Amino acid sequence: MNQTENTENQFITEFDIYLFGQGTHHHIYEKLGAHVYEKDGVRGVYFAVWAPHAKQVSVVGDFNLWDRNQHSMIPNKVGIWELFVAGVNIGDKYKFCVTHHNGRYVYKTDPFGYYQELRPSTASVVTDLSYHWNDHHWLEKRRNQNPLDLPISVYEVHLGSWLHTTIEEVVENGVAVPVPDKPGARFLTYRELADKLIPYVKEMGYTHVELLPVTEHPFDGSWGYQVVGYYAATSRYGNPQDFMYFVEKCHQNDIGVLIDWVPGHFPKDEHGLAYFDGTCLYEHQDPRRGEHKGWGTLVFNYSRNEVRNFLISSAIFWFEKYHIDGIRVDAVSSMLYLNYERQPGQWIPNQHGGPENLEAVSFLQELNKTLFKYYPNILSIAEEATSWPYVSRPPDMGGLGFNFKWNMGWMNDVLKYMHVTPQDRSNYHGSITFSMWYAFDENFMLALSHDEVVHGKGNLFQKIHGDDWQKLANLRLLFAFMFTHPGKKTLFMGMEIGQTQEWKFNLDLDWALLQHEPFKKLQQLVKDLNTIYRNQPALYTDDFTHGGFEWIDCDDVARSVISFIRKDKYSDDFLVVICNFKPYNYHNYWLGVHQEGTYEVLLNTDSEYYWGRNVETRTEITTRKWENSRFAHALEINVPAFSVLIFKLKK
Repeated sequence: MNQTENTENQFITEFDIYLFGQGTHHHIYEKLGAHVYEKDGVRGVYFAVWAPHAKQVSVVGDFNLWDRNQHSMIPNKVGIWELFVAGVNIGDKYKFCVTHHNGRYVYKTDPFGYYQELRPSTASVVTDLSYHWNDHHWLEKRRNQNPLDLPISVYEVHLGSWLHTTIEEVVENGVAVPVPDKPGARFLTYRELADKLIPYVKEMGYTHVELLPVTEHPFDGSWGYQVVGYYAATSRYGNPQDFMYFVEKCHQNDIGVLIDWVPGHFPKDEHGLAYFDGTCLYEHQDPRRGEHKGWGTLVFNYSRNEVRNFLISSAIFWFEKYHIDGIRVDAVSSMLYLNYERQPGQWIPNQHGGPENLEAVSFLQELNKTLFKYYPNILSIAEEATSWPYVSRPPDMGGLGFNFKWNMGWMNDVLKYMHVTPQDRSNYHGSITFSMWYAFDENFMLALSHDEVVHGKGNLFQKIHGDDWQKLANLRLLFAFMFTHPGKKTLFMGMEIGQTQEWKFNLDLDWALLQHEPFKKLQQLVKDLNTIYRNQPALYTDDFTHGGFEWIDCDDVARSVISFIRKDKYSDDFLVVICNFKPYNYHNYWLGVHQEGTYEVLLNTDSEYYWGRNVETRTEITTRKWENSRFAHALEINVPAFSVLIFKLKK
């Protein structure tokens, strides 16, 4: 039913109330919140907010001089307070004044508001989300492609620290937002990011960009992970149409857009969801269920239908209104376990006496079933750090319903291995081979993310022993190993240029590194890896079965060398890969292959082109016969220190 067809009492219908109570009103954001509306020929805004335990709710804003006594709202039978206010316009600021039963009143941001003031102000803003989209070809292509069979290489970005500009520069159609702790600098707007970030991502060859949360948040230092506005694109970089423009430009340049989405917890800020109507409405009342003490945040009550509806509708909202292509669900492990980072006595077991959060499991299953029903072939990625089974399997198989899971085990093992003194790596050889024991248990995405370069961990460059040449050679080795290992890829911004310092949310990346040839050549390597990855189906069509991978040798422990074959699911194409993790060159090394012929070198990370030492200079190598129980042929090669070589049979 169109808004213009509603009668006075039908903006929120009995059917809306029923669906909301069931937790299945997937577009509830079209009814709750603030909506431009015409009633009896008079234009204004229809306000609605869910606060079932409030004594009184009124809407305050620019239009009534923030007087809580002027526009009292009317509750319906389920505690949704409603009011049409004539004369309110797009751009007017507003809040809900919620009076508790003890008489205390609090001014709340609209939980379903589409836009908020720039922090530290916290009012919601009446907003129209209309936009003329020009990305239909992209959406149609997405609908008809299975992402499991596609190359997916993700550039993870924090929009507030990728790049800044000077505060004096003129901002068209936007506001110059200063960067905290960086005098004279301001954030780029969504439109400026479209002009600067998108060409960079395209030139580097990434298939997707993943944004740390763009949902509205009050504290810059949370990087967006303490969300107040689950339906509001942050005003730090512009208005909703500006973000729509950014997404549209990504699609027009064949780049998918993923956002980090945070249904696991929310902050205690008084203007937000916490203690919303004088009761624990969105959170659990018992702090043993409802609080992450280590994070200082609150936990959603997933057993409450209206709360589930709020969250699932939020996820749908970003696909529907902003045309995003996927979500990465943050901190799934914290949702799945009642005892997550809690000591005995600080948590309550489930009805079976176990630590599993059964309501959260049910919520995640419902979330993913609903998303894939509306939007086939989008990406739903879980950040889940435990061995919880079937994270990326459908709910009807007992899974959580995601189609990808970050491979945290691979990340932890490999980064620990790279931190070992290179000469000692033989003692930790299992760290680089163990991942293949479980590589196909889930649809894994390999991620070197922002979490690995913060909180004193240092950036990747800082984790590696040796001089600059050794550090950069190891980074080339690490990235090439990642791109040839089964699984889709995610790389955090700055890693591709060898960022030498820990990431800081209030500083931009150290782009000055690219004035130095070694770092410029590392960036070129990442660009070339993306190109090879996208052009070689053997590296992506069969990421999730044993058929796409074969070890050549995983037991060359003394030399810390591994070699393997990657295979295309739809043809007889294959690639041969060898990785040397030690600082020694191995000459006349025999690398077994099944087929005789001439193999071209697709990539040599030790090439002088990448600031390597050119130990192996040949671009083509012909096989020799080999009396080996598994391989009838071999490539006799020189294996450079800290290197990866990729070979392909010429046809």
